[in-house]
Amino acid sequence: MDKNKTIQYYKNECSCSQAIIRTAIEEGLCPEEFYSAATAFSGGMSSGCVCGAIAAGQMVAGFCSGTQNAKQTAAKIVEEFKKRNKFTCCRVLSQGLEGMQRKEHCSKFLGDMCDILNNLVKAEV
Repeated sequence: MDKNKTIQYYKNECSCSQAIIRTAIEEGLCPEEFYSAATAFSGGMSSGCVCGAIAAGQMVAGFCSGTQNAKQTAAKIVEEFKKRNKFTCCRVLSQGLEGMQRKEHCSKFLGDMCDILNNLVKAEV
């Protein structure tokens, strides 16, 4: 997935989860209907829990991997994200940050998710 495009969407008009899904839609990895569903995953599922980039990445991975491999791929996404960032909790990852400072900081997580999806999912498609 194009991480530069994803980060631009995030900085300009989309939430974290929406930016991942919007890029995935444009690249033919999931249907357009996923975009509205992704809105609920922003800001740590609207509660500060799981990072929206992870939730969106798992949506894409689940769709691309199919029922047989979706859980394994989802687990690999979390494992790889933790290797890169230690935590998966939005509240912890973005602690004390607001506005553009938060967007700048969280852009790294979107880039990481694009890399992870490129390694895990696009190889399967």
